[in-house]
Amino acid sequence: MTNTNELAPVLALNGPGLPPECIRKNLSHLDRRERRLWSTTVAVILLLTLGVASFAFPALLSRDQSTYSFYLNQSVRALVGLVLVFSVYLVYQRNLISKLRNELTDQMNSLAKVESLASEVYKLAALDQLTGIYNRRSGEQRLAQEISRAQRHGRPLTVLLMDIDALKQVNDKHGHAAGDTALKGFADRLQRAIRGSDLAVRLGGDEFMALLPECRSEEVGHVLARIEGFEFVCNDEKIRLQFSRGWTDYKPGESPQELLHRADQELYADKRAGKRANGAVQPSPVPESVL
Repeated sequence: MTNTNELAPVLALNGPGLPPECIRKNLSHLDRRERRLWSTTVAVILLLTLGVASFAFPALLSRDQSTYSFYLNQSVRALVGLVLVFSVYLVYQRNLISKLRNELTDQMNSLAKVESLASEVYKLAALDQLTGIYNRRSGEQRLAQEISRAQRHGRPLTVLLMDIDALKQVNDKHGHAAGDTALKGFADRLQRAIRGSDLAVRLGGDEFMALLPECRSEEVGHVLARIEGFEFVCNDEKIRLQFSRGWTDYKPGESPQELLHRADQELYADKRAGKRANGAVQPSPVPESVL
């Protein structure tokens, strides 16, 4: 028989919560206990059979009918008593295992809810709600981490800043919903233009940043080439947006603020140059294939 003290780890389920490892351990414990219960059932059945045989065997050797009846009567009574005791024990164990499984199921459901809630909290804290890419706070934290990594390993790090040109004109002419569509589309275009090890960030408004670890400034053109020509459809018009850009490489010993300041200077130098000032927003009729 199994000592009920062995269930102490499982009975601890009544606590406020369990980590996944503990839940898996308790499930494994229940499986072992259930196998042990069925093994015990088989063993008891065999013992009962041997017990009945041991009671009845002396009577079979005796020619006295009264002696045979006595031993047979005692055997039946003993068998009935053992069956009743074992049945009660079996029902108790099955109920206990069922109860523990229900508690474990509740724990698993609670854990799933906590994970779902944690995921939602993470999205609210780390991601930009409009575009779905990382927000300024997350970007600044990641920038500090990448600078530390670049310092330790002596690897290049490039910061690319981008600013959508004439987005205010889109908002004024087509409404803020069109501006939101432009921001989401640009963020998606940026996300697909970078590598899996890079990070796309919306700094706020129409400003974006891309962190490009192990990427030198001369290689940034490959990223920009994938973003160029961004356009979206609004009110039966296909609107092409251009953007200003500025990037710089990390210098050893530089702080995140200093690195961002230099990249920001490059961005505004590009804006002042006015290379894309004329015709920044170019509406044109939408081809039938687009509609």
